Amino acid sequence: MRVCLFFFIITILSCAPKGAQKSKTVEGKIINEAIEAHGGKLYDNAHYAFEFRNKQYSFKHGEGRYEYTSLQEKNDRKVHYYMSNDQFTYSVNDEVQNLSDLDVTRYGNSLNSVIYFALLPYRLNDPAVNKAYKGITTIKDKVYEVVEVRFQEDGGGTDHDDVYYYWINQKTKTVDYLAYTFHVNGGGIRFRAAYNPRIVGGIRFQDYENYSADKDDPIAGLPKQYEAGSLKLLSKIELVNIRKMERSLN
Repeated sequence: MRVCLFFFIITILSCAPKGAQKSKTVEGKIINEAIEAHGGKLYDNAHYAFEFRNKQYSFKHGEGRYEYTSLQEKNDRKVHYYMSNDQFTYSVNDEVQNLSDLDVTRYGNSLNSVIYFALLPYRLNDPAVNKAYKGITTIKDKVYEVVEVRFQEDGGGTDHDDVYYYWINQKTKTVDYLAYTFHVNGGGIRFRAAYNPRIVGGIRFQDYENYSADKDDPIAGLPKQYEAGSLKLLSKIELVNIRKMERSLN
């Protein structure tokens, strides 16, 4: 059975992928420069695969279309998720399963979340994104431009009220740190520090140290807590065996 994406909205992916767009605002210029530094137009027509936490993922872009997949094989059970502009399927051992709307949203958001973070800052020019410039700060003796990202309720997905901060290196234009608030499961706040950057086929990929803080802490002050060593390291977000595949959706 095919489940049309009309019945649920996945954060950020309510429209086809788009690359950097021209903007006259300070925050728009900063985000455009970051997208360019991480891969620019190469994102628009790309096919990559990688592994994350014992699952295989892939993404394809081309002609305004996207296809995202994940696959996990465990105990003779092969679980496959597939999402495109207009459909979502979930199959077990190659048999497509019937899903409730709730499960479609849950599984779709999970797949989207992994791809979204792997592709940062690519999707920060989507129509549902509202950006605001928050000034300049210093982290570990490097200067950063700070951009806040919020989402419109219309097209912003089920987590549209989450707030993101991006610290973009003034010299290299790369996203070295990010933080976000969330409201599911009681809510919380996360701070991520990028490490192990590498260029694969012209696109920059990086891993992240994932920290937690008190959910009442101001998000803008998290870098100072990070420098002081007062944040709790929860996990590491590591993409393994990243490879550029032969064909995109063109």
